[in-house]
Amino acid sequence: MSHVPGPTLFSPLHLGPLELPNRIVMAPLTRCRAVDNRTPNEVMAEYYVQRASAGLIISEATQISELSYGYPHTPGIHRPDQVAGWAKITQAVHQAGGRIFLQLWHVGRAAHPSFMDGKQPVAPSPIAIRGQAHTPKGKEPYAVPRALTPADITEIVEQYHQAAENAKLAGFDGVEVHAANGYLIDEFLRSGTNHRLDEYGGSVENRTRFLLEVVKTVTDVWGGDRVGVRLSPTNAFNDITDSHPVETFTFAAQALNRFGLAYLHVLEAPPHHRLERTHEVVVTPFMRQVFKGNLMVNAGYDFRTGTEAVGSRAADLVAYGVPFIANPDLVERFRTGAPLAEANPATFYQFSNHLSEGYTDYPVFTRQQAIGG
Repeated sequence: MSHVPGPTLFSPLHLGPLELPNRIVMAPLTRCRAVDNRTPNEVMAEYYVQRASAGLIISEATQISELSYGYPHTPGIHRPDQVAGWAKITQAVHQAGGRIFLQLWHVGRAAHPSFMDGKQPVAPSPIAIRGQAHTPKGKEPYAVPRALTPADITEIVEQYHQAAENAKLAGFDGVEVHAANGYLIDEFLRSGTNHRLDEYGGSVENRTRFLLEVVKTVTDVWGGDRVGVRLSPTNAFNDITDSHPVETFTFAAQALNRFGLAYLHVLEAPPHHRLERTHEVVVTPFMRQVFKGNLMVNAGYDFRTGTEAVGSRAADLVAYGVPFIANPDLVERFRTGAPLAEANPATFYQFSNHLSEGYTDYPVFTRQQAIGG
């Protein structure tokens, strides 16, 4: 029996109704360039258009409401001017031949009163993040959040629904539900931040309830095949923990099968990038076993390890973050073996009076560079 070679990063893929020309995804990347009242702008359009050769672009995390912000100059999708700003971006990306999903975001307890007219952040339980938040006044301790009531939860689910509707109005190809990195949905999922005693806490079934309610309302708007979900089973960002991540996240992955999602996006570095934490289990393979749709992996992958993940069918797509910041033409560089430019971390979130600095000013690789001209 002859061996059938696996796909490569350059193999096309059906993602619901979309035909992706490759499996190299631009990961969601917070860049803090929405400086005018949190409204998407022209320099953001230029940034995304430069990267339109990605099989799929997932936008930076985007707030669903006025009370879901946690960082300066991050965009929203809850006001008409924000919808109009994003519409210019999606139109430009489509004209450049690209495809783009909007990532829907509520930061939960990672918010700070200084971003919300003094209002208290919300979370499943009144447990503050240890450490300090970046606020307009500098670093300040995180506030103890207010525990959400069942009525509050219903209201936030409705905000996700409206944000999904707004994303459709703005011309996106689909949406991704941000349920990772210690933000609101992840706070419900993980035992370290969810100490509730009602139907949203305790058992893994209850802790997954909020995620499933959000995904249901978003798929009611878009259909499952235009919705992705991002999870991060072992990421400790925002002081978040879970006592049994394999159990928690395999349950969540299996439960998501009911929606017929476009993909499940798992942020977890491959084992060779986790040498400092080798005692930790890698959860992604367990999720791969139970999730029936497309699996996207992300965190620390390069061309070789991404190729291996897709070729071995450990994953169907690979999302790249920092490499896409410094290499707008990452797909072509991978295809030709051109060297990758190095990103400047100092400009990931900070900028001078020029929004383009460290944002749209990374050059593409040219033949002249290749021959030293």
